[in-house]
Amino acid sequence: MQTASDRHEYPAHWEADVVLRDGGTARIRPITVDDAERLVSFYEQVSAESKYYRFFAPYPRLSARDVHRFTHHDFVDRVGLAATIGGEFIATVRYDRIGTDGMPASSPADEAEVAFLVQDAHQGRGVASALLEHIAAVARERGIRRFAAEVLPANAKMIKVFTDAGYRQKRSFEDGVVRLELDLKPTDRSLAVQQAREQRAEARSVQRLLAPGSVAVIGAGRTAGGVGRSVLGNLRDGGYTGRLYAVNKAFEEDRKELDGVPAHRSVREVPEPVDLAVVAVPAERVPEVVAECGEHGVQGLVVISAGYAEIGPEGRERQRELVRQARSYGMRIIGPNAFGIINTSPDVRLNASLAPDMPRTGRIGLFAQSGAIGIALLSRLHRRGGGVTGVTGVSTFVSSGNRADVSGNDVLQYWYEDPDTDVALMYLETIGSPRKFNRLARRTAAAKPLVVVQGARHGGAPQGHAVRATRLPHATVSALLRQAGVIRVDTITELVDTGLLLARQPLPAGPRVAILGNSESLGLLTYDACLTEGLRPLPPLDLTTAASAEDFHRALTTALADDACDAVVVTAIPTVGETSAGDAALARALRSAAAAAPAKPVLVVHVELGGLAEALSAAAGTSPQAQRTDLPRPAERPPTTVQTPADARLIPAYPASERAVRALAEAVRYGQWRRDAAEPGKVPEYDDIDEKGAASLIGRLLARGQGLTLGADETCDLLARYGIHVRRALPAPTPDDAARAARVIGYPVALKATAPHLRHRADLGGVRLDLADEEQLRRAYAELTELFGKPEELRPVVQGMAPRGVDTLVRAVIDPAAGAVLSFGLAGAASQLLDDMAHRLIPVTDRDAVSLVRSIRTAPLLFGWRGSAPVDTPALEELMLRVSRLVDDHPEVVAVTLEPVVVAPRGLSVLGASVRLAPPPARGDLGPRTLPPY
Repeated sequence: MQTASDRHEYPAHWEADVVLRDGGTARIRPITVDDAERLVSFYEQVSAESKYYRFFAPYPRLSARDVHRFTHHDFVDRVGLAATIGGEFIATVRYDRIGTDGMPASSPADEAEVAFLVQDAHQGRGVASALLEHIAAVARERGIRRFAAEVLPANAKMIKVFTDAGYRQKRSFEDGVVRLELDLKPTDRSLAVQQAREQRAEARSVQRLLAPGSVAVIGAGRTAGGVGRSVLGNLRDGGYTGRLYAVNKAFEEDRKELDGVPAHRSVREVPEPVDLAVVAVPAERVPEVVAECGEHGVQGLVVISAGYAEIGPEGRERQRELVRQARSYGMRIIGPNAFGIINTSPDVRLNASLAPDMPRTGRIGLFAQSGAIGIALLSRLHRRGGGVTGVTGVSTFVSSGNRADVSGNDVLQYWYEDPDTDVALMYLETIGSPRKFNRLARRTAAAKPLVVVQGARHGGAPQGHAVRATRLPHATVSALLRQAGVIRVDTITELVDTGLLLARQPLPAGPRVAILGNSESLGLLTYDACLTEGLRPLPPLDLTTAASAEDFHRALTTALADDACDAVVVTAIPTVGETSAGDAALARALRSAAAAAPAKPVLVVHVELGGLAEALSAAAGTSPQAQRTDLPRPAERPPTTVQTPADARLIPAYPASERAVRALAEAVRYGQWRRDAAEPGKVPEYDDIDEKGAASLIGRLLARGQGLTLGADETCDLLARYGIHVRRALPAPTPDDAARAARVIGYPVALKATAPHLRHRADLGGVRLDLADEEQLRRAYAELTELFGKPEELRPVVQGMAPRGVDTLVRAVIDPAAGAVLSFGLAGAASQLLDDMAHRLIPVTDRDAVSLVRSIRTAPLLFGWRGSAPVDTPALEELMLRVSRLVDDHPEVVAVTLEPVVVAPRGLSVLGASVRLAPPPARGDLGPRTLPPY
């Protein structure tokens, strides 16, 4: 074993699971003396050519001295990492710190030589790229700033690993060797490369689960009923196109099949590779099943079995062990306690779930952390005509259960590039990594709509979900999601309503809405609903109850042709004696008119949904030309068939005007977000910012302790380095001190109590303003002490009067899960009671600052409400940008509060400020790629 003098403490925090390029997983960990046999075994499986590339000479075996050198590290100047699968090495990387002369050195030398070796069977899987990310992070932690590597020119794969990493680098050729020098400071390009690799790997890992070539259902019972037997039947009846196997160790030895499916007592007995295993056995048997699957080369698991974290601490530990065991074999897990997964692609037809019926093929992706909600989503989409054609059915469905491994983030990575998914609908009870979710959501929303409903908003996370706690209230999290382009809705009904509209109709170009129909009352209700949702409705057009299908066609055509209209809501009530034929005629008329204006969305509000909703959902199959019998049946059509525009313009129908308008309003806001995102804002530079001086000051202050709230002078000093000037306030422990302070500042002054229970509470009477002379000041001082107690309890201060304006609040905090957040609102009790605050993620751009000021409900007070003078909002926006820069530049600044900030018609005054410092929290999104720990 290594001795204390030979090594530092084992750095367990360097251990990590990573997803490789092909979607499999590997574990990266430090190499220790206990790995000698693993290292020798690994080296024996490396080809002679790879050994030659590593050592620049034939090197058939490692000597005892080599083994000692490559397994004994001090974890500072000499570090080795290994990528493992099933506990065995598949690749290694090491660095050795060197001095300017190229010889071994210790700190403060900041350069190291680095070298890789990847087993030939695992080359091309992105193992070296993942190892480079992790060894670079380790090196930065140990004070190493540069890597040097010497590579033979013929070793093109390794040269590409270095050159594609995105770091700043130098390259030279000397003595027949390519010498590469990498600056390890992360760059925009290196982060972009890392995130692109992360996206491809995680998308591929989900794709392997959703499109397996073979599936084994482990736990398929011998008798009818039961979870495993049900899943097996659903896979078979759904028309799964791959190989299907039933596995149960209780099968008789001579049993060959179950319900026409090949049967085996163990997955080891399956004679062919198994890509996906659906596990439906008691929780205590799952470890045995996972081991068998891992040894057989299974790529992924859907664990239906319950009895994990949802039952308490014992189950939580069992869940951690499940994830650890599966990842050790390179497998990913959906579940445990999962409802299952579905892929309706004609090439796959996978229904590995408890849903008895395969949804119709379509373009909507569904993710639900709850099986019950998943059932509700599938059912509602089907009832609403969401699957009558291939346009609004389901592409893929994932119910993640306890979400121990595969999460909504992974599924987002898959949907982002999935050509079969146009709209993503998600039911989330927890967000494991809000910072990452926001990043992925922003990227996805720029390409396709993402609609999210959050459960458990007012309570704790479900027991099965292990997530990092956030201190942010739900309203703040929702605001940040909207900033990322997420369409946030409150109910499952709204989720389906909005999803159907976005799947069937184009995005509106603006908020102007035309309303027409055969019911004046329904039109007026729709008009009111539009105003409530912030839309701009045109006066409703009443066609009267005598309107025919032709009248609707003519009116809709006219409305869609109007340049003053961005969307149309059609209201329709059935006429007396109307039949299904009348519904079909109206549906044809509306679809025909809508097809002539494909850039504008059309919605229908129909009080009797039966016939009309189905007719509107139906594609052109109701038209005479679609009734031809010489066309192939849908099941016979090739999967690459492209739908015609007529097929694509399905019109969603709603049973109530407010539901239709709410869905339309979400589409309008999302369309505006897409247009804004196409021209992102900028983080401005300010010449008067002293970033280095602020960093030096922060370092000196933090030297005092792990975390501290700065005093008034230190706060003013730090903020001033970012151009934020706090109006001077002097302590006044006695009336004489108050008088002296006023003479220093100059009259008129304000006298304020700063005790915690009175601070920022002018409504309680703890502030006296416009004190013009010493007599008024002393009288005010006496009044405050008489009302509220002794001066030492009040902590009074004297401050110069600021120009009159609107009192506001600017705050920045670093949340452990979501990251740095900037918040803005009006100061005072009213805003606090209304929770009228707006929020943006830091760094804030100039466009973010503009929208932040205008996002609160009380914003009219800043823009001349009821004849008041508009205040200087550009100065307010600049202040928020400076606060954002301070927190973004210095992660040690974990909280900033400016209150009140009085914004006048010209300029502003910061009257109160507080700053808290702490050692910077870990930024997982800036480190190497890792899967969430278990």
